[in-house]
Amino acid sequence: MTELSKKILDDYQVRRTKEQKLRFINLLKEYIPDLHVEEGGFLHNRNIVVGDPNTSKVIIGAHYDTCAILPMPNFVMPKNIIISILYSFVLVFVLSIPFFLVGTVVLYFYSNENIILILELLYLLYITLVMLIGVPNKHTANDNTSGVISLCEMIMHMTEEERKDVTFVFFDNEENGLFGSAFFAKEHKNILKDKLVINIDCVSDGNHFLIIENKKAKSKYHDQVMNIFRSMNNKVIHIENSSTTYYPSDQLNFPTYIACSTMNKNKLGLYMNRIHTKRDIIFDESNITYLTNRLQELIKNI
Repeated sequence: MTELSKKILDDYQVRRTKEQKLRFINLLKEYIPDLHVEEGGFLHNRNIVVGDPNTSKVIIGAHYDTCAILPMPNFVMPKNIIISILYSFVLVFVLSIPFFLVGTVVLYFYSNENIILILELLYLLYITLVMLIGVPNKHTANDNTSGVISLCEMIMHMTEEERKDVTFVFFDNEENGLFGSAFFAKEHKNILKDKLVINIDCVSDGNHFLIIENKKAKSKYHDQVMNIFRSMNNKVIHIENSSTTYYPSDQLNFPTYIACSTMNKNKLGLYMNRIHTKRDIIFDESNITYLTNRLQELIKNI
């Protein structure tokens, strides 16, 4: 890995608060002086952009903001939508236990309609605060330091001529609701109608690469993707349709997209089970090498 990537992995895994994000932006400026920051939108996003979206062939993005630590991982089974959604309800229930305990005591002593309404409003505020301003997770190797480092490795290794074909975007506020990518999509709406966006999110834990194409991307780029992303060594490739695959990330804000992630696999299928907890420490550098090499090859073939 480059010096920049090593610094990010060692010292910049927490990028949640305004100050932490600014510290990360300043680090990138030391190594990538031609970057610019696009600010605006809901929650005042700060997207870091390297390249010119108007002239590049491809947009490659990864969210750089990081999550609050949770008592349970954000468990995802992209090919089993029902299990993924049910688990989300379980996670919300677990987060709600402290609030319900307090609420039960309050209702025992002060049971009336006004108190119930106040408790309902406080509950919504509580869940929002847990998600938005909870304690930052110090361990984000997979989610999404791996995506950030993938972008950095490509930027640092590509020639100046090769970089003209790509715009790299470090999206803000993915963890809070995909707001950074939504702001970028709105700002560049006219040029993104047919331009390919490749989103990299969680690619360092697991040797099963999940490549998701939406309908427009599949119609234009499927042959190139099939030829370039092939299983090799211990890397197993799964190329799937977005209509049958559940993976909520920044690609959902764009009309033509490919999403890249890595998974583990058991009898039930592909899964991700460590992110948003202190167990998010798995960083397989060979995944980054494989992915960045394949993406650079894909760009050449577009």
